[in-house]
Amino acid sequence: MKMGKGIPLNDQDRIPWLCNLHDILQRDVASGQHVILACSALKKVYRDILIQGKDGAPLKCDESGKEEKLAEVKLLVVHLTGSFEVISGRLLKRKGHFMSPELLQSQFDTLEPPSAPENFIQISVDKNLSEIIATIIETLK
Repeated sequence: MKMGKGIPLNDQDRIPWLCNLHDILQRDVASGQHVILACSALKKVYRDILIQGKDGAPLKCDESGKEEKLAEVKLLVVHLTGSFEVISGRLLKRKGHFMSPELLQSQFDTLEPPSAPENFIQISVDKNLSEIIATIIETLK
């Protein structure tokens, strides 16, 4: 709702959402699924939450209080890079999306590009979609 009104999100807005995404990732990984999640995890701390949860705890207590080891979430960050001008132009062409183009600068201001030791690849948005997909698939092999 905030973004729809042109108000950028802050950490307080994003962290509960990222924790929910972590829980979904963990559940699906524990059931043996391979998962693709598309989101703007702009800061390293956000990507850490996706991997480890908010507290970074590898153990969870069941209802009896007994600790159980949680499934490990392995994350490959696909960092799509592009100039402000290119991305802004694409946003202006979208119709009916909740994020207004005016919020793009706040996204660029918040962005902490991934770096070592994070598991990531960087791909330019100047490539066409089939090239981007091929690069991702090749990396996952």
